[in-house]
Amino acid sequence: MKKQHIATCGVLAVLIAGLLSCGQPPQPQESRSQGEEEAQPSDWFFRQRAYPYGQINQAVYLEAVKAKQRAERQQATRSNMPSWAFKGPMNVGGRIASLAVHPSFPDTLFIGAASGGVFRSYDRGQTFEPILDDALSLAIGDLDIAPSDPQTLYVGTGEANAGGGSIAYDGAGLYKSTNGGDSFTYIGLPQSGSIGRIAVHPSNPDHAYVAAMGKLYAPNPERGIYRTTDGGQTWEQVLYLNDSTGGIDLAIHPYHPDTLYAALWERVRRPDYYKYGGDGSGVYRSYDGGDTWEQLSGGLPGGENGRIGLALSPSSPNTLYAQYISPFGDDFEVYRSNDGGDTWSPTGTNGATGPSFMWWFGRMFPHPTDAETVFLPSLPMYRTTDGGQNWEAVTPGVHVDQHDLYIDPNNPDYMVLGNDGGLYISEDGAQSWSHRESLPITQFYTCEIDYSNPLRRYGGTQDNGTVRTTSGGISNWQAIWSGDGFYCLVDPEDNQFVYLESQNGRLRRSVNGGTSFQSALAGIFSSDRRNWSTPVAMNPQNPRSLYYGTFRVYKSVNRAVFWQPISEDLTGGETGDNLTYGTITSIAVSPVDTQIIYTGSDNGRVWRTSDGGSTWSDISAGLPNRWVTRVAAAPDDPLTVYVTFSGYRFDDYLPHVFKSTDGGQTWQDISAGLPEVPVNEIVVDPDRPERLYLGNDLGAYVSFNGGLSWHALGQGLPPVVVSDLCLHLPSLELYAGTYGRSMYSLDLASLEPPASLSGQIRAAVQPDEGPMGGVALELLPASTATTTNAQGLFSLDVPPPGSSLRPSKDGDDTNGVSTLDLILINRHILGVEPLPSPFHLLAADVNLTGSITTLDLIQIRKLILGINTEFPAQESWRFVREAQGAEGLIHSPFPITEEDLANGAITGIKGVKVGDVSGDALY
Repeated sequence: MKKQHIATCGVLAVLIAGLLSCGQPPQPQESRSQGEEEAQPSDWFFRQRAYPYGQINQAVYLEAVKAKQRAERQQATRSNMPSWAFKGPMNVGGRIASLAVHPSFPDTLFIGAASGGVFRSYDRGQTFEPILDDALSLAIGDLDIAPSDPQTLYVGTGEANAGGGSIAYDGAGLYKSTNGGDSFTYIGLPQSGSIGRIAVHPSNPDHAYVAAMGKLYAPNPERGIYRTTDGGQTWEQVLYLNDSTGGIDLAIHPYHPDTLYAALWERVRRPDYYKYGGDGSGVYRSYDGGDTWEQLSGGLPGGENGRIGLALSPSSPNTLYAQYISPFGDDFEVYRSNDGGDTWSPTGTNGATGPSFMWWFGRMFPHPTDAETVFLPSLPMYRTTDGGQNWEAVTPGVHVDQHDLYIDPNNPDYMVLGNDGGLYISEDGAQSWSHRESLPITQFYTCEIDYSNPLRRYGGTQDNGTVRTTSGGISNWQAIWSGDGFYCLVDPEDNQFVYLESQNGRLRRSVNGGTSFQSALAGIFSSDRRNWSTPVAMNPQNPRSLYYGTFRVYKSVNRAVFWQPISEDLTGGETGDNLTYGTITSIAVSPVDTQIIYTGSDNGRVWRTSDGGSTWSDISAGLPNRWVTRVAAAPDDPLTVYVTFSGYRFDDYLPHVFKSTDGGQTWQDISAGLPEVPVNEIVVDPDRPERLYLGNDLGAYVSFNGGLSWHALGQGLPPVVVSDLCLHLPSLELYAGTYGRSMYSLDLASLEPPASLSGQIRAAVQPDEGPMGGVALELLPASTATTTNAQGLFSLDVPPPGSSLRPSKDGDDTNGVSTLDLILINRHILGVEPLPSPFHLLAADVNLTGSITTLDLIQIRKLILGINTEFPAQESWRFVREAQGAEGLIHSPFPITEEDLANGAITGIKGVKVGDVSGDALY
């Protein structure tokens, strides 16, 4: 293995080495005051899942979602799993992408969360209930109530804001309710990607238009404007420009609904390039309900433009406003038309400013009774009362990043606002706002529980900073730092020491229990590449020692007062790949021997040191080239380690969890039974090391046997991304930080293995020993049967004592059998080159005599020549249990042992293709 050596002759030598490697002395980064964090959205969430291909296989993701839904329905009637308990926060909120208010009952609100689904309130936002948790996607782009029938609600999945950091998955189409949200029906447009706007005809609830932006990170032709006239049973694409230009906004004339306006936005995002604008961006008008369209000019800017937002004044429908954002989002202008869009003139933006990412916003909201008043979202919300000549911010004390606004046409003083901090309501025309602390939609990246006081809970969140509660209440969480919150650690021996981190590795420490924080980067080279979520780990035996990962590992022995490097580059160097940072993403210190440290990186590299960092070995061989999300060292064995991965497959099955029992020299795929989605966290139970807890993009899972089999963990957890897990041993509580539905916990005291028996069958002779789908399994003597899926997985209800299992697979005896097999078997018989394994011997023993002879060659030759169409009196595949050896052992059926029942898994079943010793058979 490749070795890396670091001088270990004291602090001075380490500092000299650092000077030589970086060309400058270590500069501690200055602490920014709260509120000065970089606010620009990052595409970190996407990068994890898209590396190395630059896109996410949406079809695989949706297959996994559907499979999970089926499994949950089957499990619901017989599960003995405990239920998850909601732990908050309710009062922090999270990003609202869209909202709608009942036109006749303004206390009835509908909220579309960016990654948490749809919520309904009957009491003006005092309480909410989720109403669309069984959708294929809980990322909401837009929702709209039919004006003529408020019981009809359309919901478009897939957030169209092009930020990236909190966006990974495209939507799955549209849903519709005709009973006020009590139930929903899927109504199509599965390839629409993300939904910019829905507009329902003012007098016909079955007549609606949809602005589809398409896929976020790839071109596709399912973009533009769609129309349905039968409530979503059928759709037609009525406006399409090209596969990079989608629909982002719509406006319908309230009195002449055949007149409508659409904004198209050309947006390109690739792994190595993005441009949020182009020649395709423009405003279009139709006078015939969408049959024909004309692009409007008459004073509007031509050439390349970015996102466009529209506002049509309900009180004066010939008055329109259009916000044009520059292609890179660093500038914007507002235009006004007084003649229905024939001519336009700029109004100016005096008093209104925007960040360098105005494409994160882009909508405009007209006042219902005053054509001179319009609202424009940015970091704050701006308002003009003179037709755009002057603007003023009208959201004092409100969270930044405004996304949707409702103004009651019957009472314009009543306003409902959705932003990255949740829901705000004004009763006085935007003079003041109240935050509704009633939505469980916080997007957690990480969670942390104080070991000495489990009522003190922490978490890093998207755009809501690092938050905590000191009392355990669900509605009294507070932000203790700003920006995007990531790693957070509490010293288990002295909880006055708290560490938190915001984006790009800005680490801070507190010595007073989290009341105040100071920068904790002294000794870290400011030029080091860092991940958006830079890993920090604590020594499990000595919390005074911490580890910090850039592209190399740093160590502190004095609670982050000062750091020194203990490795060189463990990432292979900067590649220029826009999907990675070229950084370490996870660090694990062995609880058994703290000289053993493991690291993982965003480009699939895993390293190990056995001497505290003096030398390092690359142990990545045999692991997939995917983003490492977590490395976890076993609590009972210094050589046992687990690695989890993000990313998606584009051809073969992609495992996401690996285990090594020899320090990384060899790896075993232990993903069997898990949905094929990215895994974000794995936790090994210190009291029961065979028990593993796992969080992935579809929820939480548990293995009771070291990864041999997996089961959905608990009941009642919303179907969202579980970003992080934290096990609090003294209380036997497992906490889950979800990305879009706040935090939950599970009481592990009552957690028992489920009454099922699962396993996986793999092909023995093939080089990759891949999983075998389509293997029939008969349980005897009950004569019940099942079949392995494409990943070779199967699951059975626990059989009675004395039962056995008979696997079988037949068909196409010539599959993989060729003259090469004759040559290899003949060389074996002559002693020139013996067959390499018992499985090869079993494949060559066609006649089942217990030895390899020329009679076996004759049978294979007859098959190849077509004299025989199959091998006589046997199926084309044989199965053995690896632990029992393969020499002449054909157990048909296999006894189900007490050990199988105790583990909840049947392991080691391998398939052997008769006659195929070269490993060519398709399985």
